[in-house]
Amino acid sequence: MKATLAQQQSRDNQSGIVSTSAGYRIARLTLGLGALAVGLGVGQASQAAITQPEMDNSAYVLIDYDTGTVLAQKNANQPFPPASLTKMMTSYIIEQRLLNGTLKENEPVVMTPDAWCRGSSTESCMYVPVNQTAPVIDMLKGIIIQSGNDASKAMAQHIAGSETAFADLMNEEAKKIGMTQSHFLNSTGMPQDGHQASPQDLAKLAQAIIKNSNKFYPIYKQKEFTYNGITQGNRNALLFTDPTVDGLKTGHTEQAGYCLVASSKRGDMRLISVIMGSKTAQDRATQSRELLNWGFGHFATKIVAPAKQKFATVPVTFGQVDSVNVVTQSNLQVLLPKIQQEKVTTVVDLPKQVSAPLTAGQSVGKVVAMLDGKPVASVPLVAETAVEEAGLFKRLWQHIVVFFSNLF
Repeated sequence: MKATLAQQQSRDNQSGIVSTSAGYRIARLTLGLGALAVGLGVGQASQAAITQPEMDNSAYVLIDYDTGTVLAQKNANQPFPPASLTKMMTSYIIEQRLLNGTLKENEPVVMTPDAWCRGSSTESCMYVPVNQTAPVIDMLKGIIIQSGNDASKAMAQHIAGSETAFADLMNEEAKKIGMTQSHFLNSTGMPQDGHQASPQDLAKLAQAIIKNSNKFYPIYKQKEFTYNGITQGNRNALLFTDPTVDGLKTGHTEQAGYCLVASSKRGDMRLISVIMGSKTAQDRATQSRELLNWGFGHFATKIVAPAKQKFATVPVTFGQVDSVNVVTQSNLQVLLPKIQQEKVTTVVDLPKQVSAPLTAGQSVGKVVAMLDGKPVASVPLVAETAVEEAGLFKRLWQHIVVFFSNLF
């Protein structure tokens, strides 16, 4: 079971900072609260200070999008029937093929008799007429917004020849994403023995969609879609009540209960929640809202040092210049409980000197964010500018200087 942020404290406490024997440390500097940005590190939390929400469902998980850190969970790594949350994988495969050119948005897809659905109380449909075609982009919207089983099956057949063969592609993609507790047997999520996914895996899939299918992610927040003269609304109730929520997918079968994967971005912090096995559609929305509010209420990301911030000037040997500025390669920041935001310090680990030639952006050390004396995140320190190698006579002279300085 992956630990929550609070449970991870003991693991973080076991690690330390290693400094090279030729290196030196710059004194720790306590920094004030910075802005929110892309998270790079994981902080520590106190179980006693932050109590996880109690919810009447089969399982849930709340993660930070940027770091993947689990903030709260119940049965997060246990597989359950995912119902139409399955279609997140179906849509993800379609999106990736659109992005790599294997599929075209206006490419016609046939609604075969096997894929066609007439609609019932147990099945959601896009209502593409049998033996007629719809473009891939409309099929994708029908899957995401309308949760169309017919669109899912038609796309599975179009891509892989059969739904069974498409399920193999789904499982291959799941392995790439790191979904270790999931197995797909169909493209729709209709009940089938052995068809299952864990909340943690579905959160990873949501991460992948937001990150890797960014072009198509806005579809997940569309509130309705009209096809063949039929307008159907998105079943994600949070889209209508919380402007910070912009996806992702609902699901329901009698076996799975009511499920919802949601994502909310407030400021520069994004959280992903997964609810599985709620009693009603209202429950899944209420629990998702509660979980997201709990996460944003207790945690925040903090920029300890912004990208390109100068941390030191390091001597350079055998170069055309005698020193080079070193700067942060990217934002150094951590995900922390809000009550610990002011406790973060930094330690810089650099060699006493570096040798030319150096390229701009070349790593020469690191800066580490510390909390209560323990490392929680780090980013490389890189050369701000390139340093060309000195001419022959200067290098020879510096070699002589280095030789005699080592004698003493």
